Amino acid sequence: MGKYFGTDGFRGEANVSLNVEQAFKVGRFLGWYYGREGKAKVVIGKDTRRSSYMFEYALVAGLTASGADAYLLHVTTTPSVSYVVRTEGFDCGIMITASHNPFYDNGIKVINASGQKLEAEVEEKIEEYIDGKIEELPFAIREQIGRTVDFSAGRNRYIGYLISVATRSFKDKTVVLDCSNGSASAIAKNVFDALGAKTIVINNEPDGTNINTNCGSTHIEVLSEYVKKNNVDAGFAYDGDADRCIAVDENGNIIDGDSIMYICGVYMKERGELNGNTVVTTVMSNLGLYKALESEGIRTEKTAVGDKYVCENMMKNGYCLGGESSGHIIFSKHATTGDGILTSLKIMEAMIEKKATMSELTKELKIFPQLLVNVKVTDKVKAMEDEEILKAAKEVEEELGNSGRILLRSSGTENLVRVMVEAETDEACEKQVYKVVDVIKQRGFAV
Repeated sequence: MGKYFGTDGFRGEANVSLNVEQAFKVGRFLGWYYGREGKAKVVIGKDTRRSSYMFEYALVAGLTASGADAYLLHVTTTPSVSYVVRTEGFDCGIMITASHNPFYDNGIKVINASGQKLEAEVEEKIEEYIDGKIEELPFAIREQIGRTVDFSAGRNRYIGYLISVATRSFKDKTVVLDCSNGSASAIAKNVFDALGAKTIVINNEPDGTNINTNCGSTHIEVLSEYVKKNNVDAGFAYDGDADRCIAVDENGNIIDGDSIMYICGVYMKERGELNGNTVVTTVMSNLGLYKALESEGIRTEKTAVGDKYVCENMMKNGYCLGGESSGHIIFSKHATTGDGILTSLKIMEAMIEKKATMSELTKELKIFPQLLVNVKVTDKVKAMEDEEILKAAKEVEEELGNSGRILLRSSGTENLVRVMVEAETDEACEKQVYKVVDVIKQRGFAV
């Protein structure tokens, strides 16, 4: 990860750690970089945060000043930007969003011409330009100055594409969508209505400051309670930019990303559609998922945390299903990034084709209790290299054996060491986690 760009773009509090001058420079560099052999075409989408309009205008100013044409999708989802970039011949795409973060944060995600996250080497060059380490770029003049084009038609084509992916009508199905007062507000209901579902929508009135506030995939209890009180077949909750989905079954039980990968992995294997008979996960997926998939004869591969790494593994090896427990699910036949609305369509397909409820599709999956403790430390690098801490983690691993696991890792964005244990009981999780946490404190690393 670089100085500004992490695993999910350039993110920070609006006009504090991410400001309009930096956004302008991102636009300036991208317009110049992709326009070296002819006029660049860049498509831009944004979520519903108040600051998204501000960053949109800053990016457009930078792009057009460098001679690029900027095409505006307006409020839309991250996966829609990815789709439009790779199907409409754009040089790159930009999504203005901080995903599941509070409204006062924002971010700039850059998507390459293949619809995937921007290459690290290009991000490094953008950072160098922001910090003045690259000489000033030339301004476009006269007829070379770029244009701004309304491209809401691109968003409509994406909606049409999602509808075309569905293999069955959703008639007679009642579905609740929690749009998180975010990007899905402009798209999700249209898709489900077109497929014949009785669609109920909650948290679908964005005002610029209520995105992700007590709603959406990060506050799934809201949707769960709604489903429990109403007779519906399924509930789906999205995050701010709708690249992730967490589901709720007909009983109000939460179906997270691991459960979704199980449902879809088993369904796709039965239909002969699971390339390599493999599902790609991150190291944070639950041990219960691995055991359940193994019992179904399905292999797994693990990557570092981040859908970026899941996608890289899938593209390299030709796998078609992967994701994270947080709800970033990638169906590589249809998309090159996590897509919350697409994920909900694929779950519905499995339910309808197998004539089963969501709870029936997950009855063989037993999720292990999990406890994650974040320890704020003075130096995460030294803490992760400390022999006594590593020894404590090794002892826990040996004690758990095949009945659990421990994961010790540092945060990619904060000075934290994360200690995660999965075991057969909550009591065992707590006991084993604090064996390592206590050593971190005893060694003087904890703040």
